Amino acid sequence: MSVSAHNTIHVDGEWRSALSAATREILDPADAKPFAVVAEGGAEDADAAIAAARAAFDRGRWPTTPVAERAALLRRVAGLLRRDREELGLLESRDAGKTVEEGRADIDCVADAFTYFADLVAAEGPGRVVDAGTDTVHSVVVHEPVGVCALITPWNYPLLQASWKIAPALAAGNTFVIKPSEITPMTTIALIDLLVEAGLPAGVANIVTGPGHSVGARFAEHPEVDLVSFTGGLVSGTKVAQAAAVGVKKVALELGGKNPNVVFADACATDEGFDTAVDQALNAAFIHSGQVCSAGSRLIIEESVRERFVAELARRAAKIRLGRGTEDGVECGPLVSEQQREKTEGYVASALEEGAVLRTGGKRPEPSGIRPATGYFYEPTVLDHCHREMRVVREEVFGPVLTVETFRTEDEAVALANDTEYGLAGAVWTADAGRARRVAGRLRHGTVWINDFHPYLPQAEWGGFGKSGVGRELGPSGLAEYRETKHVYQNLDPKPVRWFAG
Repeated sequence: MSVSAHNTIHVDGEWRSALSAATREILDPADAKPFAVVAEGGAEDADAAIAAARAAFDRGRWPTTPVAERAALLRRVAGLLRRDREELGLLESRDAGKTVEEGRADIDCVADAFTYFADLVAAEGPGRVVDAGTDTVHSVVVHEPVGVCALITPWNYPLLQASWKIAPALAAGNTFVIKPSEITPMTTIALIDLLVEAGLPAGVANIVTGPGHSVGARFAEHPEVDLVSFTGGLVSGTKVAQAAAVGVKKVALELGGKNPNVVFADACATDEGFDTAVDQALNAAFIHSGQVCSAGSRLIIEESVRERFVAELARRAAKIRLGRGTEDGVECGPLVSEQQREKTEGYVASALEEGAVLRTGGKRPEPSGIRPATGYFYEPTVLDHCHREMRVVREEVFGPVLTVETFRTEDEAVALANDTEYGLAGAVWTADAGRARRVAGRLRHGTVWINDFHPYLPQAEWGGFGKSGVGRELGPSGLAEYRETKHVYQNLDPKPVRWFAG
C-alpha cells in the first residue's frame, strides 16, 4: 500500500489531507525508522467527518437499505479482505511489529467478523411479536440503528479491533467515524478503501487520522454522535465515558485486563500435560510481545509444581527468537514504540525493587544478537515470587512480562485470580472436570478458558467485568450495542376509552 501525507483522512467519500496540513511519520517498530506519512487531523477534521456521517444517516439510504443488501456488502468486504490477505498481513506486521504469521491470522479473523455479522443480520426476522393478550392488538419489538457511531481503536490489534466495531455498526445500518491509533493507522486506512470498493455509499464510513487528545476527544463530546465505542487504556476510557456522559450517548468500552492463568498440579501430572501447560503459558504471556488486552500475564501456579514449572517456563522463554516480524524464524517482534518499551522497563525495575526474582529476561537484547538492532525490542521476562501488592501484578504492563504467584488450595487460587480491578479474561488448567467447572464458574472474568488460552469466536461475546469495560463486542450482544430497541403497538380495532366523562 502506498500512502501519501495528503490522503489518509476520508470524509464523505473523498480522501483528503488534514485541514491544518499537519502530518505524522509512522515508524516501523522493528527498526524505529519511518515507512509512511499520514495526515495529522484535529478537531476540525473530526467535525467534518461527523457532519458527513450525520448527513449520510439522516438523509442517506444506508440506514434503510434492506438487510439482505447490507449483509451482501459485508460479505463482499470479507472476500476483499481474503483477496488482499498477504498485503494486509504484511502491512499489519510492519505497522504493529507483530510477526507476519500473526498479521495474516488477524486478517483471517477480520474477514470472519464481517462474515459473521452478515450472517447474523441476514438470519433475523422482522421483529419479535409480543403477545398482548388480545387479537385486536399487533405488538412487535423491532431494532433500529443507533445513528452516528464514533469508533476509537487501539494500536495493538489495529484492523481486528476496527472490524469488531465496523462490521456490527454497518450490519445494523449505522454510519460511522473512526479514529485509529495514531501509532498504527495503516490497515484501517486500507479497510476504508475496501469498503468503498465493496460499494458502501459515500459518507457512511469516515476516518480521521490523528491523536486522541484532539480527534478522539472531539468524537466523544460531539453532540451529533449517538454512540461511542472505545478500546484502549483505563485512563483514556474514563475520559471518553465522562465526555460522552454529557450528551447521554451510548457508550461501549473495552479497557484491558490483568488476566490470571491458573495452573493446578494435576494438569502437570503427565509429561504431555506438563509440556502443554508450559507451552500455553508462554503463548498466554508472550504472543505479540505481551501487547494483548487478554494476555495471561499473571501465572498463578499450585505451589507443589511451581519450581519445576517456572524453571522450564524460563528456559523456553529465554530461547524465544526476537526480530523483525517478516523474517523467517522470528517468533516475537518488538514493542510498538520506545514509550512502550520504557514503560515495560519501569514495571520490571519496580518489581525487582519490591522483591521479585528475575528468572529470565528483564533487559533489552544485545544489539549483536538481533536484527535489526535499532528496534524497540525487549526480552521475554519471567518474574518469580510475586505478590498482589506489586505494581507489576496489579497494573497492565502491555509488554512481554510474566509474573508468578502461587497457591495451595482451590479457594486460594480463585481468590488470587479474582483479586484484580479488571475482569477481562482468565484460564484454569486442571485434569479434574468438576474442578474446572467450579473454578470457571467462580472467576469474575468475561471470558474463561479451560485448558486453553487466547482463542475467541466471533459468535461469542467478548468483554469484561469491573474496570475492563462496559458492554460487549462480538456475538449477538455485539450487534445489539449498535441498535436501539423500539416497541410498536398497533390497535387493530380502536374505540373510545371514555376515561374522561367530557
